[in-house]
Amino acid sequence: MFQLDGNPIAFSKGDSILQAAHKAGYYIPHLCFHPDFKAHGSCRLCVVDVKGKTVSACTQPAEDKLEVYSDTAELRQSRLRLIQLLFAEGNHYCPSCEVSGNCQLQALAYDLGMTHYHYDPFSPLRQQDGSHSQLFIDQDRCIQCDLCGRASQEQDLKSVYLLAGRGQDTHLAFRSHNGQLGSTNASMDDRAAHICPVGCILPKAGNYPDIAGERLYDKIPIHTQGNHRRDEGGQDEP
Repeated sequence: MFQLDGNPIAFSKGDSILQAAHKAGYYIPHLCFHPDFKAHGSCRLCVVDVKGKTVSACTQPAEDKLEVYSDTAELRQSRLRLIQLLFAEGNHYCPSCEVSGNCQLQALAYDLGMTHYHYDPFSPLRQQDGSHSQLFIDQDRCIQCDLCGRASQEQDLKSVYLLAGRGQDTHLAFRSHNGQLGSTNASMDDRAAHICPVGCILPKAGNYPDIAGERLYDKIPIHTQGNHRRDEGGQDEP
């Protein structure tokens, strides 16, 4: 057992701090983590304080008698800055977005008190992909969490999606002869097509299915809902 912000957390062998906290019903902010897939550790939102050092809760093994702190002013400020950077780096205009109200990035921004752009937007214009008959890819919204890649590889057993490039040139790519999603065996029925925490992978039909006020995060803040995701029609609740 370890302590999370003064609360005792039981864990099983092999659990990370984040997995144990999630099982116990305690929320640690995150974007790239999903309990069904191997931890990625890229978004850095789940960093916690352990013995005066910040570590990723999704990759740090739970250990007996650890004192872990997640809900501190310093960590909340750090997470807010990371969210603000993600909004500036991408093209996230919530009022017109198809997943507004079901978006984990938007929900975390509200939860952390983001009210405006802190950094000037980069306003990227990356190559979009509408080659697939059922799915549209908006690269400007991708936050490089690789959840689609992990879902495609580990559950769909297709390995359609991947992150390519390095540094600022990192981008979502597709394993096909011409680099287009339409030339892969991707399907609307794939888990990977529904696991995106933002609005990068979109169905071509049936957008805006939920009216304002009835969407996933409209009524209940994300920190009270555990690890809800816009997955399997917006109702993934591991």
